[in-house]
Amino acid sequence: MDSSKELQRRVLDEFDWEPSLDAAHVGVTVHDGVVTLTGSVSTYAEKMTAEQATKRLVGVTAVANDLEVRPTFPAQPNDTEIAQAVIRALEWDVSIPHDLIKARVAKGTVTLEGEVKFWYQRQAAVNAVRGLKGVQGIENLLSIQAVPKATDVKGRIESAFRRSAEIDAGRIQVDTTEGKVTLRGRVRSWAEREEAENAAWAAPGVTKVEDELQVGL
Repeated sequence: MDSSKELQRRVLDEFDWEPSLDAAHVGVTVHDGVVTLTGSVSTYAEKMTAEQATKRLVGVTAVANDLEVRPTFPAQPNDTEIAQAVIRALEWDVSIPHDLIKARVAKGTVTLEGEVKFWYQRQAAVNAVRGLKGVQGIENLLSIQAVPKATDVKGRIESAFRRSAEIDAGRIQVDTTEGKVTLRGRVRSWAEREEAENAAWAAPGVTKVEDELQVGL
């Protein structure tokens, strides 16, 4: 069987396996490991779930997420109502420094701006918003504050890689310059690539991660 068709079948099977995704109107095409998602879903959360489900699969080297969000619920909230819901969601999550974040909404797209101390807070803000009714997209412009550099950022990241069952640490090279981390090498899947990037972001003192990892066996 053609490898592209086989990968397409596995993506569709993964969608069927994902209970939080209704993929009835999602199309999947594959070319040289690049998966393109087309069609529509009813929420932004489903759009991102489809992307994450695709990235979990071995053989996927990149994902082009062209899915449109077409809400199916009858009463679509306006931008003001969405903005109010965003503010409440950020305030209710104890891991988010909501006083450091400004949010604005235009045509269902939420833009987050400001400066937080840690990468996990940046991600938590997105996770708090992505499932809200009416949200059709998120533009995350949150930056991370520069903090005193850890004495051995490179060593901390490499240790984190070795602790992770999802990462083959021996195939990844870590270079650090002040708060910037560059990852090079080859990983087995897009999910492993993201796991490595997330681990790098978690190190204290990191303000930027350049992920140059290649996906492929």
